[in-house]
Amino acid sequence: MGTAAPTRPATLSRSTEDYLKAIYQLGTAGEPVQTTAIADALDVAPASVSGMLKRLAEAGLLEHVPYRGVKLTEPGRNAALSVVRRHRILESYLTSMLGYDWDSVHEEAERLEHAASDDLIDRMGRALGNPSHDPHGAPIPTRFGKIEQPAHVPLSEVTAGTTAVLKMVSDKDPARLRFIRSLGLNVGTVFEVVDHQPFRGPVTIRVAGGVRRVVGYELATSLGCAVAGEVT
Repeated sequence: MGTAAPTRPATLSRSTEDYLKAIYQLGTAGEPVQTTAIADALDVAPASVSGMLKRLAEAGLLEHVPYRGVKLTEPGRNAALSVVRRHRILESYLTSMLGYDWDSVHEEAERLEHAASDDLIDRMGRALGNPSHDPHGAPIPTRFGKIEQPAHVPLSEVTAGTTAVLKMVSDKDPARLRFIRSLGLNVGTVFEVVDHQPFRGPVTIRVAGGVRRVVGYELATSLGCAVAGEVT
C-alpha cells in the first residue's frame, strides 16, 4: 500500500497560508524565524505578526523557540509545502501553457494559489510531465511533502575562470528578473566567470556569443549557480 499524501487542511485562511509559506521560506535552513523577518516579508506591522503567531501556535501549526523566534510544526510545514507546491506548479503551468513571462507570473500565481484545489494542481503537474523545478529554478515539493534542498553557490562566490550554470533566481522582483534576462541569463544558461573584483566588487561574466556582462555584487549574491562538473 502506497504512502498517502499529507492532507491539506480545509479551514486555513489566505492570511494563514501566507504566514506559513513565509515562515517556511525564511526558515529553510531549519533555524527559528524572527518576528521582524516575518513582518518584513509580508509587509505588515510587527504587532500584527505577534497576534497571528499566537493563533498559529494555538492551532498547533508552529512553536515558539524561546528568545529565538518560531518554527513550523510538522502539520504547519506540511501546510506550507502544500502552498509552495501550488504556487510553483501554477508558475510552471502559466509560463509553459499560457505564455506568461517569468517576470509577471509570480503575482498571478500568488492570486491563484489560495483558490486552486490540490486535485487541479495535480492535474496541472501531470499535464506538464510533473516538473521538478519551477521557471525560476526553485524545487517543486511532491504531493507527499518531499522537497529537494538546493546546494547552489551564489554567483558572488564563483571564482574567475570557472564555467557555471544559472540554476535558480528569486521570483519576487519583476524588474530584477527583466534585468537578469537583459544580461542574457535564464535558468539553465551556461556562462564563464571572467573577472571577480574583491571587496564586494562586481562580477564580469561571458555569455553566449562571447558577450561580456557586468553583474553587481548584490545581484550576484542572489543568483544560485552550479559550477562545471557539479551540474545536476
